[in-house]
Order: sequence, then structure tokens, then C-alpha cells
Amino acid sequence: MNADRWAQLPDFPWDTLAPFAEIARSHPHGLIDLSVGTPVDPTPQVIRQALEAASDSPGYPTTAGIPQLATAFTHWAVATLGAPANIAVLPTIGSKELVAALPNLLGLGAGDSIVIPSIAYPTYLVGGIAAGCEVIVTDSPELLTQPVALLWLNSPSNPTGEVLGLERLQELVQWGQAHGVVIASDECYFELGWDAEPVSILDQRVHGGNLTGLLAVHSLSKRSNMAGYRSGMLAGDPDLVNRILGIRKHLGMMLPTFVQHAAIAAYQDVAHVQEQKARYHSRRVALRSALTEAGFDIRHSEAGLYLWATQGNDCWESVSQLANLGILVTPGAFYGDKAEKFVRVAMTATDEAVNNAVARLANFA
Repeated sequence: MNADRWAQLPDFPWDTLAPFAEIARSHPHGLIDLSVGTPVDPTPQVIRQALEAASDSPGYPTTAGIPQLATAFTHWAVATLGAPANIAVLPTIGSKELVAALPNLLGLGAGDSIVIPSIAYPTYLVGGIAAGCEVIVTDSPELLTQPVALLWLNSPSNPTGEVLGLERLQELVQWGQAHGVVIASDECYFELGWDAEPVSILDQRVHGGNLTGLLAVHSLSKRSNMAGYRSGMLAGDPDLVNRILGIRKHLGMMLPTFVQHAAIAAYQDVAHVQEQKARYHSRRVALRSALTEAGFDIRHSEAGLYLWATQGNDCWESVSQLANLGILVTPGAFYGDKAEKFVRVAMTATDEAVNNAVARLANFA
């Protein structure tokens, strides 16, 4: 990467929250951090037992992963996503590294265009810039007149919680396949639907059995409290996945074998996902009610781990006001120009912390 391309990379956004974190930390009863979607509940015992049982792993793992993981994920994807059984799968070192690296893994660079949503997780932009691509921000890629190499979708969305419906996904897939566009769908919050049921890009109703150019990104970080395990999966078009596998072999991108065994246990167990979702539902109800009573309008938030809230003013004003109550939230400005009047409020806090936040929000002014 040349110096000019480095210069285009944005500052790491959460660094700019540090002064507000200090304000919140100085609250007499301490900081309640609702700014980052990192799990706080225990990793389920069934997963930890699988990790421990496989901990004697002296040899190198393979980039492709063990066959049992591919089988477990495929069974889960057929049952949960409505995917066909002929998807190709590939373990990734969490989902963020895949999101950041995908343009390079696809061989994209100068002269190629990548499309990202108008309100989006910053890593889509960073990955495009790092590869030297032109990054176009739009929710209507089919209206563009120039060629597009890669389209990122994110449903359920981080940060808004918006869910793309079946008809919209069908439209985008038809357009993408007609124009040779790779469509990568970030579906890491898929099992956390509240007011809408998420639809996967791999759902056979979406593509009618034609996987050409379609990739889905999944993660165990949120649904299984495994963020520290760095276990993600890429699935979809066999030709694309196998091409990406070949490059990742050269780069040494390998998921530890014991983590793969833990992932198998996570994909095979349904009970812990339902239990964790119930915890988040309780926190969501409490926070949504408190924010509404404090004068915030909640938009979208149909799925995922966040409430997308606005007072109609600049996001940094809301961040400052909440920091004075000891509550740290994420400014919408991190996610694009269209998000500058919103804040993202995470539900990834303990029940005690959420209850304390609800009590403090009663004093919001």
C-alpha cells in the first residue's frame, strides 16, 4: 500500500470516543458502556468443553478447516438460512478480518468499484481503500451506470438493525448476477431477529438455486458469546470460495483446530442460542422503553444487538448528554453522513448494567 492510500484510511473511530468515556467514567456510580457490541455473558459450557477436549493440537491446522466443521455449518445453514446443501464453506479468523480482506482476496484493486451501504460498518470502507478500489456509497447500486465488482450488503444491519426483505434481496441478486457483480452479505446478526425475520442471501428463495457470485459471512461472536474465539465462516458460490481458499493458503490464514471443534459444538447446539436471545430480548425491552421515555425516537432496530436512536440533533450532543449520566454510546457519525443525528445503543451489557442505565435515563434532560 502506498502512502497516499494509507492517508485515505479514516482514523480508528472509537479512539475519538475516549474523552466521552472519561466523562462517563467520572460518574459517581461509574461507567455503563453501551458503545461496543462485545458479549458479556458466559460462553456456553458445551462450547468450552469442546474447546478443552480438543486443546491438545500440536500440529498446524489447515486453511480449509476440518471436514466436521464444514458438515456442521452446512447442516446449520440448510436448517437456519434455507441454504442449499451444495454451498462451499471456509472458516475465517473472525468475520472482521474477512470483511477487511475480501477485496484483496478477490483480486480487486485500482480500477475496480466497490459499493457499500449508505449507513455502514466502517470496515467495508477500510477494506475497499486498503485494496486501492473506488468505494461508492449507495443503497441503490442497480441505478449506477459504471461497472461494479463487489457489493456489500449487511442484514440485519450494524448499526441500524434494518432487515432487507426477500423481494429486495431477489432484486439485488438478479441485478448482480446479470452484471457479474460479487454480492457479499454480512449476516453476523442473523439469529437475532425481533420485529422482522432476517433473510439470508443463501436462502434458495432468493437465488433459485443459482449461487453464482453470492457469498455470506457469518460469525459465532454474538449468537454464542464467542467473540474471543475469533470464529467466522464464509459460505456460498463454490468457485469463489475455492478461489479465496487458494489465496488464504498462501497467506497462512488458519483457524486453530481447537476453535474449530468449539465452533462445531456451537453450530450443533440450539438451546444456548435461544437462551442468549431471551437475555437480549429482556435488555432490549428495558432499554427501548427507557430511551423512548427520555425523548429518543427509535428507528429500524428490527433485529440485531443495537437500538438506533435519535433526538433529531447532532449525534455528538446526544453522546455528551448521555456521558454526563455515565452512559457511553456510539455516535452515528462513525457509520456515514446519513447517520449523523443518531446514536447506537448496544444491548451487550449485564442485566445489572442495563437496569442501572434505565434508572439513569429517567434523569435524562
